[in-house]
Amino acid sequence: MTKYIAKQPDKKGYINFSPQEHQTWETLIKRQKNTIKNRACDEFFYGIEALNMSETKIPTLQEISESLNITSWKVMPVTGTVLVDEFFAMLARREFPVATFIRIPEELDYLQQPDIFHELFGHCPMLTSQAYADFVQWYGEFASSLTHSLRTILSRLFWFTIEFGLVKTSQGIRIYGGGILSSHQETVFALEDERPQRKVFSLHEVLLTKYRYDVIQDRYFIINSLESFYEMMDEKLLLSALHEIKSSQDNPFKTC
Repeated sequence: MTKYIAKQPDKKGYINFSPQEHQTWETLIKRQKNTIKNRACDEFFYGIEALNMSETKIPTLQEISESLNITSWKVMPVTGTVLVDEFFAMLARREFPVATFIRIPEELDYLQQPDIFHELFGHCPMLTSQAYADFVQWYGEFASSLTHSLRTILSRLFWFTIEFGLVKTSQGIRIYGGGILSSHQETVFALEDERPQRKVFSLHEVLLTKYRYDVIQDRYFIINSLESFYEMMDEKLLLSALHEIKSSQDNPFKTC
């Protein structure tokens, strides 16, 4: 795979992307806007409209941050994978990290690490939803308070919601997870392929479910609505579940 090198913003925060990189953005966003029709949740479409991202050039982070003022979020440039402590601290400050590189045309459908398209198109529209925005901030605060072993278990909650979550709607099952919505292949696969499991969301089951980041997912969890995020923010319940699962892992002869 190509080794991607992040670009450095200038003193005013502007990132000098090349014409080819803007063309890659145009290819990706036009294709994905078509793919998500009747597949993404309404809140995602509201977010797309609110952010009003250009289809012909990569938006500036300043533009996106101004639009995200409605939920007091902003985006911040990062040079690549963020250290876990800083990642949680950024979320707690309502700052969403955005890598300052975009994939090359030959690698439109797979990346080893998230790029600017994944983060701006996949996640930022959902940050205009109050419930989603509040949950992501809470997650950063809560994860910061945990030990490494408990964070590892908790990461499954983020993975199966913010990255790869589905939601029940009056129109049927729809997608809200950014890892799906920024992927042409997985957007179709998650809803219409016969192979993956689609399960009703269960906090305990989610926390027990391991995942892989380097393959298309084999299971998804469905929440009843985005308001369900507030129920997930029950720290007493979560801590109890996390410690129970950790205890089971430490003692393989004990079942959860």
